[in-house]
Amino acid sequence: MKFQAFDADYLESLRAGDFRTQEHFVCYFTDLIHMKLRSRLQSQQAIEDVRQETFARVLAIIRKDGGLRQPERLGPFVNTVCNNVLLEHYRQSSRSDSLDEEGKPELPATGRSSLDLAESKQAEEQVREVLEEMPLKDRLLLKAVFLDERDRDEVCREFGVDSDYLRVLLHRAKKVFKATYLRRIGSHLPIDSKVKQA
Repeated sequence: MKFQAFDADYLESLRAGDFRTQEHFVCYFTDLIHMKLRSRLQSQQAIEDVRQETFARVLAIIRKDGGLRQPERLGPFVNTVCNNVLLEHYRQSSRSDSLDEEGKPELPATGRSSLDLAESKQAEEQVREVLEEMPLKDRLLLKAVFLDERDRDEVCREFGVDSDYLRVLLHRAKKVFKATYLRRIGSHLPIDSKVKQA
């Protein structure tokens, strides 16, 4: 893909609502935003929502007096706005999906949970076996945070993510762990127990 350089005339046409310039702006940045979001969002609808919100914000700011003074910075500006919208999307998703409370650090579980490492060697071994069945990235993430109890900032640097996205990754990894754990436990239940569950 050929990258575009932007100048004052382009920005002025965009501000003025010139149809051809707006069409070019939307086509050009749609391709870039899709490339960015494909690996970060699972649904096409989520990608489209982030793209539209990004464009709405960028155009609103551009049309304000003094909204964007450096036309050559249009590309990085759109990217920054897109990053902010994406983070808001993650937060919104975690509000409805996350087991963690919004905006609070993850606290140790007070009761027994699938990630609660029991003192017994048998439970510890079970957890390690479940981790071995998980995808590598999820396994490394859970190991770093829960088993090795490493500093969250250090883990963010290692995985190349910020603290908000780390929470999203942890939430997903815990869901995979729980599903794997329950499947494993289910496969070791006595036949009588399986019949009762069915």
